[in-house]
Amino acid sequence: MPFDPIDPVELTARLIRCPSVTPAEGGAIALLDAVLTEAGFSCTRVDRGGIANLYARWGQRGANRAFGFNGHTDVVPVGDTSAWTHDPFGAEIVDGVMYGRGACDMKSGVAAFVAAAVDFVRETPPDGAVIITITGDEEGEGKDGTVAILDWMAFNGERMTHCLVGEPTCPHEMGEMMKIGRRGSLTCDIAVEGVQGHSAYPHRAKNPLSAMVKLLARLEAEPLDRGTPHFDPSTLAITTIDCGNPAGNVIPAKARARINIRFNDTHSGDTLSAWLRSEAEAVAEAAGVDIALKISVSGEAFLTPPGEFSALVAKAVQAETGRKPVASTSGGTSDARFVKEHCPVVEFGLVGKTMHQVDERVAVEQIGQLKAIYGRILRDYFA
Repeated sequence: MPFDPIDPVELTARLIRCPSVTPAEGGAIALLDAVLTEAGFSCTRVDRGGIANLYARWGQRGANRAFGFNGHTDVVPVGDTSAWTHDPFGAEIVDGVMYGRGACDMKSGVAAFVAAAVDFVRETPPDGAVIITITGDEEGEGKDGTVAILDWMAFNGERMTHCLVGEPTCPHEMGEMMKIGRRGSLTCDIAVEGVQGHSAYPHRAKNPLSAMVKLLARLEAEPLDRGTPHFDPSTLAITTIDCGNPAGNVIPAKARARINIRFNDTHSGDTLSAWLRSEAEAVAEAAGVDIALKISVSGEAFLTPPGEFSALVAKAVQAETGRKPVASTSGGTSDARFVKEHCPVVEFGLVGKTMHQVDERVAVEQIGQLKAIYGRILRDYFA
């Protein structure tokens, strides 16, 4: 059934009804491709590695001002469907609240900025370009999502001058927070190999668990830093320790652990990796065991310094909500970590309390409010 894409509530509902659990496209990218093409955007599918991605531009390539929106239509698995009060792909509205996987994170955000962009170019065609980039791989590894779009843009001479990512950013109330940066994330798998032996004769063994405990204690001994003007202190969390040993009288030969570090711009993935290797080498030498590290950096810390762009976003949010958003760098990673290599980027979106939860939901009123904020940002940007 035809519908007007400037209605963000209906567009959100149609997107939720697309079962786009990463990496499945589920019809969501195809729907937005059709909607934006009909609205006069030049649309290109930028699929890579089995991931569906969409690039859409209204206006001329290479425009002096090209405002971009970035978001994703993929969602996390629903889990136990019997635990849901409403169909996770039904987009049911009950008492002014829409339920469904992706209602909060972030099909409502995508619908709001698509509706705002279509409405804007219809009513006041700008002197410049409006660009929309949408991926199906934000909840996955991220290697073939926004990164693929940015690679394609660089190859084809396409560019955004500024970008807004529509991820949920508000902890409790609409308009209370925007993101001007994000912490980096590093995961390290630690494998210690010793010598197995009888627990009654520990001198004949080399206990990998003892070495592991000493290493983890060293890593946790001191704070990584004290924070910066825009970032909280970096954190290190031990997320698992295991040796697979069912026997009470055997010293195992191997032990494994994993840590995750969320770091601010005091550090980089390289400096933290070097520190981890140095600590591991010291413990390995003292304990006479072998320690191997497998380090993965999913994103570096970044900051878009407060300035005209963040002020423009904050002004629009305050005008529509009555709240001046706090400029924050809290939370996990987002695709802004990739966009920041391309252009200045700020994040603003809905209240994120129910994202990834059973009965994920969004207040219908907030979807319209978010569209209004995005529309005001576009008008002010091109004014």
